Amino acid sequence: MSEYKATIKWQRTSPDFLKGKYSREHTWTFDGGVTVPASSSPSVVPVPYSNPAHVDPEEAFVASISSCHMLTFLYLAAKQGFQMDSYEDETVGVLTKNEKGVPWVSLVTLHPKIAFTGNKLPTPEDEKHLHHLAHEQCYISNSIKTDVIVDSQ
Repeated sequence: MSEYKATIKWQRTSPDFLKGKYSREHTWTFDGGVTVPASSSPSVVPVPYSNPAHVDPEEAFVASISSCHMLTFLYLAAKQGFQMDSYEDETVGVLTKNEKGVPWVSLVTLHPKIAFTGNKLPTPEDEKHLHHLAHEQCYISNSIKTDVIVDSQ
């Protein structure tokens, strides 16, 4: 099986760590060499201790679900003979509290907009079935307890 790696680095930059007054900015470096600036979400930890310009874990979680679904959908559509020109998804994740009062991303809604071309175009039922199969086969969806909904209208 495969193994996936990321290096997360944070460095204290202020003397007020014990008072909770420290930057949450850090980096994510992936095995391919890309480094992404990251931070806590400003909705969880206020600015200036968070940086809204950086990617936060909640955004990355939502993006990984959408990305995995899209990649699986592309694969399945190609296997079915459906030519795709573009795929765009403005995914939304919702943070709620569980029964113990602990926040978690309980719902992710995908909003894919797909452009098909060619001689063989999918029916709405074909597209719905492809989304169903993509959700069933996506590695990330199979790894989480968050509800994932596809709203392709």
